[in-house]
Amino acid sequence: MPVQAIRRTTAVLRLIESALLVSVLGAMMLLAAWQVVARNFFDTGLLWGDALVRVLVLWGAMVGAMVASRNDEHIRIDIVSRFASEAFKPWLKRFACAFTCVVLAAFAWFSFKFVRFEYQDAVIAFASVPAWVCEAILPVGAAVMSLRYLLHVMEPP
Repeated sequence: MPVQAIRRTTAVLRLIESALLVSVLGAMMLLAAWQVVARNFFDTGLLWGDALVRVLVLWGAMVGAMVASRNDEHIRIDIVSRFASEAFKPWLKRFACAFTCVVLAAFAWFSFKFVRFEYQDAVIAFASVPAWVCEAILPVGAAVMSLRYLLHVMEPP
């Protein structure tokens, strides 16, 4: 029963991630297109539109990285595994996943501290939106990816 619950939860989380990625990319493209059309044809545009597009790029990058970490599909620079023996490759993959997990955990921790400082300083990103809200994807995304790579250490994809 617990295994089924974990699989069901994982499937729901995958669906949420995919929907969030599609929503962010769609909003980014629509907003950027609207800014171009509004500026060229109506001599207007949203004052905060460019700032929002930059925030959406950040969110798209982090959610896209989370999606790529599902099955360890990130771009990698790895010359060692090309020359390693087949018996050594699973251990090498586990080591790479463990190293990635540690780096992402450090990134999650320090980005959490950064977002907390932005919250304490009450920095505004654009249009009365606090900067910490825009940056909150950094520690969340890094923590999710770190957890995934911890699971990849135990069972490589």
